[in-house]
Amino acid sequence: MLQSPIIGDGRPQMDMPSLLELLARSSSRPRYAFMVLNLIAQVSRPDGSAGPLVAKGGGLISLRDWLCDALTPMGQRDPRRVALEERMRQELEKSGTLPCDVAQATAMVEVAIRQQVRASGKTNVSRAVSDLVRAGLLKRHYQGYCVDHHNRGAQRQAVYILAGAARGLISGGQQQPRMVPKQAELAF
Repeated sequence: MLQSPIIGDGRPQMDMPSLLELLARSSSRPRYAFMVLNLIAQVSRPDGSAGPLVAKGGGLISLRDWLCDALTPMGQRDPRRVALEERMRQELEKSGTLPCDVAQATAMVEVAIRQQVRASGKTNVSRAVSDLVRAGLLKRHYQGYCVDHHNRGAQRQAVYILAGAARGLISGGQQQPRMVPKQAELAF
């Protein structure tokens, strides 16, 4: 797979090492940017677009939330994650909202951690996407309350479109389009 050619939009063929070199030149966190690009390619439709919503567990969540949740396992053993868990537990105890039941307390701490990690994860995803846009591998726009409105926010959701050499990631470097859009959960 590392040597498979990636077909761009009218550009010469780019292989995986060339893509990685492009990411290394255009991103301060090329590995993270590559993971984000790969996840976006996995849930993209045949036209290369992904979002604004992704199916997960029988429901729909925003693409950015899905990306954050998919990347969360990467930080499970991080010492900052352990420190965050302890800090959240102390804050809940101090506010008096932590239940006495251990199972309920653990669940409440997990929910608080998930919210905190998702909030910071959105920032990380946005930075990685900005790097990918700068590299010419992604395009982005926003859809929602005011469809394709030029302002961000106000109930609008991000839509990412694979561009350039990243278009070849849709079908694993082959030019055959997928028959069914793969807009679903990441299978582990």
